[in-house]
Amino acid sequence: MISQEELKVKVLEAQKNSDIASLYILEQEAHEIFDEDTLHGFYANILDLALEKLTTTLEEHRKMDINEVQDFATLRALYEYAIEHYSAGAIGDASALFEVLSGLSNDTKFSSALKFHWIASKENLSLDDFLEKIADLEATQNAGTFYISCFTDEAQKLLDNSN
Repeated sequence: MISQEELKVKVLEAQKNSDIASLYILEQEAHEIFDEDTLHGFYANILDLALEKLTTTLEEHRKMDINEVQDFATLRALYEYAIEHYSAGAIGDASALFEVLSGLSNDTKFSSALKFHWIASKENLSLDDFLEKIADLEATQNAGTFYISCFTDEAQKLLDNSN
């Protein structure tokens, strides 16, 4: 088992290198070793790095490549941040994040899935209703994606009604 000091050194090294993917690799150990405050800081660092990478990506007018490890980790962190807002009832903030994310990646499946998130939140659908009526969680789990990627027939109706 790695010590708390050894883990902190690894985390600091990953932060110094803006290596979000390495931080996610250390996530399980962080849960086992860090107290709640330190763990909160760990995730805040991931988010800070992801927001920096988002800013850089937008300034460079490029799309993120979901097959590139740092872009993948950045998209995951930003998606989790958007879901956190959605879960907390900050639906407008979540909607804005989903809209940005839907155009941020060169992966059409990710972009299409995030459009469902965006439309649902734009229509003020609660996260619970989104999960119950729009998302197909079992199919998403089988697909193995970090984001909700499979949807019910209701999702297409929502999309059709939003146009």
